[in-house]
Amino acid sequence: MPTLLAIFGLGHFELLILLAVILLLFGSARLPSLMRNLGRSATEFKKGVQGVEEELNEAASSASDIENQE
Repeated sequence: MPTLLAIFGLGHFELLILLAVILLLFGSARLPSLMRNLGRSATEFKKGVQGVEEELNEAASSASDIENQE
């Protein structure tokens, strides 16, 4: 995970402070459901991206098939 921290320019101390602020804002009772919903959203986003990639690949392969027939 060092690359993720380097991308955002966060060190370990900054990440710890950020997590503490999130805990204070949302509370310990709501935090698990918040993370669960965030994970579900990320999963749905990945599925959507994969669907678009599959459609683009199919369109590209059908276009190349049409060019090869001509």
